[in-house]
Amino acid sequence: MEAINRKTCWVIGARTATALLLSGTLLALCGVPGALAEEKPAPGPLAGTTWRLVEFQSMDDAIGTTRPDNPSKYTMRLNGDGTVALRLNCNSASGSWSAEPASDRVSGRFMFGPLAATRALCPSPSMDQLVAKQAEYVRSYLLRDGRLYLSLLADGGILVWELTFDQGIPLPLEPRH
Repeated sequence: MEAINRKTCWVIGARTATALLLSGTLLALCGVPGALAEEKPAPGPLAGTTWRLVEFQSMDDAIGTTRPDNPSKYTMRLNGDGTVALRLNCNSASGSWSAEPASDRVSGRFMFGPLAATRALCPSPSMDQLVAKQAEYVRSYLLRDGRLYLSLLADGGILVWELTFDQGIPLPLEPRH
């Protein structure tokens, strides 16, 4: 492949940054050492979003649907670097998350890695222990109507989160039927 000088690379990069997202390939062509080795997969549609808990839908009729007394006490920030920060009433948790979008980009696989959480005794009623306990069983997600549905393993239930609107990050549109 023909060598490209740095001035040309700057012009190519500046004009096509949106389309190419300054991919490792372009950087490698421009002579940036290690560019391909440093390449990371593009973040999915959930990266950089913040959510507020709406409810937990149990598949056990004896439990039913549980809603927090104040949804703003339960937030989840899915950072672009694969880390997650949760506020769970008077507790907090942090760890990792991963998602693999399906071809429709509004659903796919989702998992939390191990979460480190504080364990203060929050005033009743509190859903902090429920959310922390169920997080390890999350296996998939669905985006619909500004909400994120995190489904648990073996139909154990669904954690429903709503997007906080202080971020301006567009989410993929769900397919129209």
